[in-house]
Amino acid sequence: MQTLKLIIREVRQESPLIRSFRLAREDAGPLPAFGPGAHLKVTVPGLREPRCYSLVQLAPQANHFAEPQEYRLGVRLEETSQGGSRHMHGLAEGDTLSVEGPKNDFPLHESPAGDEPVVLIAGGIGITPVASMAAALKAAGRDFHLHYCGRSKDQLAFLPELEALAGDALSVHADDDPSCRFDLQAVLAAASPRQHLYVCGPKGLIDAVIAGAKARHWPDAHVHFELFATAAAQAGDQPFEVELRQSGRTLTIPADKTIVDVMEEEGCDPMFDCKRGECGVCQATVLEGEPDHRDYYLSDTEKASGKIIQICISRAKSARLVLDL
Repeated sequence: MQTLKLIIREVRQESPLIRSFRLAREDAGPLPAFGPGAHLKVTVPGLREPRCYSLVQLAPQANHFAEPQEYRLGVRLEETSQGGSRHMHGLAEGDTLSVEGPKNDFPLHESPAGDEPVVLIAGGIGITPVASMAAALKAAGRDFHLHYCGRSKDQLAFLPELEALAGDALSVHADDDPSCRFDLQAVLAAASPRQHLYVCGPKGLIDAVIAGAKARHWPDAHVHFELFATAAAQAGDQPFEVELRQSGRTLTIPADKTIVDVMEEEGCDPMFDCKRGECGVCQATVLEGEPDHRDYYLSDTEKASGKIIQICISRAKSARLVLDL
């Protein structure tokens, strides 16, 4: 991915917690093309790793993807921010950002117009990549229906633009309004496993969509998702040991850190990318011990075998794991 220096042309408050940022080159030149679902890696001063933010595109013209003159990001201010969203929300028009990308880990599948309508589900800030998908589908003349969910309607960002873009193909769902609460089972019952389904948002929403689609026999290849949250400690998590067989090192993994986190702290150089258990880059072979799988990459059969683990997010049920690293 190439590194770009971009200037903030506009900052807009899209909802109480979400701001959008319009970014352009300082010389106003063209930017690299991107596809719906793509993101930028933004360098944040003081943080070791960049933060990833999805590109938002709400104009239904293909040239806005192929020859963009600007990028647009949507960033939610997180209560538990480690510095990324807090830094972004402190920026103003005229400030500059160093970014890498665009990169796409959540692409829209290629399909001709007239195919089965695409089902889009977004929760909260998960609307950022999903809105771009709606715009791309509109530009391609492909049918879709977008379900946009939030705690209340006033927390839903980009709503006027989405209403103009999608019209009747948009359904808005608010938890505090019984008349329009999101009914996942009804959505899935009205759809067909032949359709492609895309979901982005909180972990609970994604887990429910995956489980619901699986129960209705949707093929895995038709269920697409992106999780914004990285690994987080769960109730009952305990420390465990990891022996790296090839290097002969033994590490203690505390309850609030991942195997990858500790390996980095100890000077190892583990392979990883998303840190969300989605991409499969950090996969390691398990020689001894029982993994506690928390990823979205391995199949049920692979998880049941206990022979491989995604070390960016998964933990151990046993007191010790031995990995072929």
